[in-house]
Amino acid sequence: MPFIPGPAERVPEPRPTVDYSRVKKVHLIGIGGSAMGNFAGMLQAKGLEVRGSDAGVFDPMRANLLRWNIPFVEGYAAENLSWNPDLVVVGNVTRRDNPEAVALRERGLPYCSFPEALGEWILPGRIPTVIAGTHGKTTTTSLTAWLLESAGLSPGLLVGGVPKNLGTSFRLGEGKPFVIEGDEYDTAYYDKRPKFMHYRPHHGVLTSVEFDHADIYPDFAAVQRAFALYASLFPQGGLLVAWGEDENVTAVLDRCHGRVIRYGFQHVAVPCADEGLPLDVEIKLLGVGARGAQFELYRGLAVPLHGRDPLPQFGPGQLIGHFESPMAGKHNVLNATAALCLALDLGASVPQLQAGIASFLGIKKRQEVRGVVAGVTVIDDYAHHPTAVKETVAAIHGMYPGKRLWAVFEAESNTSRRKVFEDVYPDAFTGADQVVLCSPLHKESDKLRADEIMDAGLVCRRISDKGVPARFIPQVADIVDMLASELREGDVVLAMSGRDFQGLHGLLLAKLEQR
Repeated sequence: MPFIPGPAERVPEPRPTVDYSRVKKVHLIGIGGSAMGNFAGMLQAKGLEVRGSDAGVFDPMRANLLRWNIPFVEGYAAENLSWNPDLVVVGNVTRRDNPEAVALRERGLPYCSFPEALGEWILPGRIPTVIAGTHGKTTTTSLTAWLLESAGLSPGLLVGGVPKNLGTSFRLGEGKPFVIEGDEYDTAYYDKRPKFMHYRPHHGVLTSVEFDHADIYPDFAAVQRAFALYASLFPQGGLLVAWGEDENVTAVLDRCHGRVIRYGFQHVAVPCADEGLPLDVEIKLLGVGARGAQFELYRGLAVPLHGRDPLPQFGPGQLIGHFESPMAGKHNVLNATAALCLALDLGASVPQLQAGIASFLGIKKRQEVRGVVAGVTVIDDYAHHPTAVKETVAAIHGMYPGKRLWAVFEAESNTSRRKVFEDVYPDAFTGADQVVLCSPLHKESDKLRADEIMDAGLVCRRISDKGVPARFIPQVADIVDMLASELREGDVVLAMSGRDFQGLHGLLLAKLEQR
């Protein structure tokens, strides 16, 4: 196939130099987004004057900004910069023709992206601990931060979700580690490189490498080159914890200059050039069920990558520890293992890690039980990529054995809405008893042609052909009516969307209350 440049090869446009030491006032374009809104709170906590704008600001970020007394304007206009900020932080959603982007260029105002500002302002003097990969970033980031916090290491944190133990998506922290969800999406309209390259990772995780973000990555090769770039950012004293059973992950590890821990389940690793089992940490799974997972971690028998032993305190085959996690699913055992390895290297003891993981409350919108009404359990989850959908369905099926499982799905991301996974989604719902899909989300700014959008009706027919009853019901209101009429006591509804599923969870719970 011809070489098509992707985000890893793109060069940012020139712009005015930023002297961060002189900045007192900051304006954020796109302040209503999860990352940008939380970053606004973090900058305010540093003592800066912060304001912002967005096309629309919705809860929960709207409530957060009001609670923090951070002024914001709904609607973009050049006048929003009339308060003469010292720096403008340009959100990822900002296009080149945004009125404020045009105005800042015309006025010669200093500007930067959110990832750049984080790297320049917050991370110096810290240990940037960056969690990257196609799947599991939010869960692994949140758990890593909680493990470090429960061990008394007071980490900084910036994550796309809300860890329930911490109650916030961001914190400055007083300790050395700063844990960041490292997104591979592009940085800004003028800088199409992956966000994670601005975070200067010293410690980190690579959970998985699959095709995603079809709107900015032309093919899988471009995705893999981006993660190879990520691996290359680690210094010799750093540590990269990587899923050793994924050959797409192991293919980029030679680019890492630091120590590497390859983790995975015992005796199922992919072939590797190393002698013996190519894992540095092996998971012995003892059980996965309604109460989460029980597992043990052992030092593996693999020859250390690059000859640098990442776990000299444990001999080959030695038990590291026994752990009990409240999170369901084998994929979450992998996420937990990555977080445990990181926290162990950053100074937490095994007893501290055992207590920390057992007390982890999870993350909002990740297997989150929104309510139980009339014996029906309604669960909210972020899954949208076919692999994430498959793992989540399997996890909830195992957590509620013998229950009738309804898997309800909204294709809303820029990739899931496309036809790119149309042939893959039918296999992702194995384990569900009933499947319902609504119309793929339509965005006002959509540039997709009708023939580029996933045919949800076709996907449902293919799911039914595989033996799982599936229905395409275009409108969410009609799905709620159907579910309310057909659900019975003991049923479990797993409603998956990267957004709020147009309020489906709350609407369904209210409808069930009225029955």
